[in-house]
Amino acid sequence: MICFKTPMKSNNSVCVLEDIGKSRSCICTFLITMSLIPGAYFIATASLRYHSFMLSTGLRLNTDSVRCEVSPIQNDAAGENRDVEKCNEKCRPVGTELLPQGIVSKTSNLEMYPLSGPAISEKHSSSKHSLLALAVGYAQKELVNQIVEKFLGEEFGVMLFHYDGVVDEWNDLEWSTRVIHVSAINQTKWWFAKRFLHPDIVAEYDYIFLWDEDLGLDNFHPRRYVSIIEEEGLEISQPALDPAKSHVHHRITVRHPRSRVHRRYYRFQDGGSGRCDRNSSAPPCVGWVEMMAHVFSRAAWRCAWYMIQNDLIHAWGLDKQLGYCAQGDRTIKVGVVDEEYILHLGLPTLGAATNNLEISGSLDKSNNRSAVRLRSYAEMRSFRNRWNQAVKEDECWVDPFIPPTISQHI
Repeated sequence: MICFKTPMKSNNSVCVLEDIGKSRSCICTFLITMSLIPGAYFIATASLRYHSFMLSTGLRLNTDSVRCEVSPIQNDAAGENRDVEKCNEKCRPVGTELLPQGIVSKTSNLEMYPLSGPAISEKHSSSKHSLLALAVGYAQKELVNQIVEKFLGEEFGVMLFHYDGVVDEWNDLEWSTRVIHVSAINQTKWWFAKRFLHPDIVAEYDYIFLWDEDLGLDNFHPRRYVSIIEEEGLEISQPALDPAKSHVHHRITVRHPRSRVHRRYYRFQDGGSGRCDRNSSAPPCVGWVEMMAHVFSRAAWRCAWYMIQNDLIHAWGLDKQLGYCAQGDRTIKVGVVDEEYILHLGLPTLGAATNNLEISGSLDKSNNRSAVRLRSYAEMRSFRNRWNQAVKEDECWVDPFIPPTISQHI
């Protein structure tokens, strides 16, 4: 008996018997087997490359503004030679596979351009590096005017979310035509933000200020604030509150007069939320800020936007989980800025009565403050349940703040 060994493992052999009647069949079997080996190798290699690409694409989703897809590129009909393999390795946003890469504009912004005159290069058209997005009602027009004037004076972009449907009554203000107005009756700033502040739309801004309207800014300077959070490495932050004049809900937001920035607060008596000390590593002691005056870095906002639920418009409970979007250790990258501080007036807005009868007629009168508060608590419970369910179902997710042996619930 004569044996031929394949190029695979030593025990993979095809034998040809000395019997002449059987030798032809055995040789044919050997030839067929040899011909199948390259095909099997090619299929396995292609499969591995495919799965490797899919893995790398999934990882890219955490950092890139768009999901990418690679489409096979063939030589053109004229037979022009191209480095097909090199072209196929390029990452293209889904939907742009038929376009030359240089013409693809992956992001946008909220800049307004003139209808006439010389064209302005997009790369040089804007000096606005940060954006203020503010939920507003006509009843707080004077306060809003002061806020907007301060931010526009320091070269910020400004977008107003009109939750009472009143827009034209702002036209008497000098800056009204220089800001973006979006109107939807009885909606919150989180509803607006989910629909109009998509990360790709605001990707050109370094920081997103997502604020309420009932804030006093006598001791606040936007550009100086940005300088501080850049130097401190804060990805999610808020200005501290003046405790003497502000409506304070959580002690972590209170200003420390001799501090530039603080990231935690201390409570040495056990209370309803537990003890807060130097060993605390989670909200409400450290790693979070309140809902009225968030400031997000570009990367933090991209993460936070995905966490905002479409139907939970008050977003209660979201603040406790924003530390997961801090791009690292939430005890370091989330903080309250003491040098630049504000007043929180705590004025009732959505669901509140107004002295302007014409404007109040546009609001849902059944949407009173107590009903709004009940809805907010219900949403907080829903968000908590969704988070816990998501943690339970996602076998691939690893909580970066808790040892793997402990399950994370909120």
